Amino acid sequence: MKYKRILLKLSGEALMGTRQYGIDPKRLAEYAQDIKQIHERGVEIAIVIGGGNIFRGVAGASNGMDRVQGDYMGMLATVINGMALQSALEDHGMQTRLQTALKIESIAEPYIKRRAVRHLEKGRIVIFGAGTGNPYFTTDTAAVLRGVEIDAHVILKGTRVDGVYDSDPEKNANAVKFDTLTFDEAIKLGLNIMDATAFTLSQENALPMVVFDMNKPGNLLKICEGENIGTEVHLG
Repeated sequence: MKYKRILLKLSGEALMGTRQYGIDPKRLAEYAQDIKQIHERGVEIAIVIGGGNIFRGVAGASNGMDRVQGDYMGMLATVINGMALQSALEDHGMQTRLQTALKIESIAEPYIKRRAVRHLEKGRIVIFGAGTGNPYFTTDTAAVLRGVEIDAHVILKGTRVDGVYDSDPEKNANAVKFDTLTFDEAIKLGLNIMDATAFTLSQENALPMVVFDMNKPGNLLKICEGENIGTEVHLG
């Protein structure tokens, strides 16, 4: 396997499937099956999920809500998604741990780096909820931060698009896909791969990322085996 330890970043919207909001059990089961394929091959897996399918702090702020309050609501949404994914993974026979940046001892462990790494070494899948635990930071930033902390070999950003393009492929039929990019090239071209804080943190720590279509079964396994799926962003 090309990658021994990964940080998988999933968007909350991805969990909606064909629904307008909430969580689609069918999509959860599909993700669990894909994750099981790489878990059975010995890949150590940590996961960060967004909360956009339930609540976005930025959206709340645009409607007059206090931004800090809205961001905390968004963090709780990621915990709900984490619990749903945890249940789906365990239904497929995998051992998991949910760790949160906010203390919610009744349902999850508090985030402790050493404990998270130990879980990974024992073959447990670790889901990180509640973002960084601080308002004004996205789950993209949380994903890179946790990836750096646990010494992940790569950030795998699962989206509904099969890589990074020079323009939105859903709006422009002539959009050109990149197979590989350096961080500097992505910045120069103004490509919106992750928010600036997350992207800079990944660049400063030489942590590569792969953007790929998570909704195509088998893609996750192919990436971990070294196939050129999606777009790899690296230091250069």
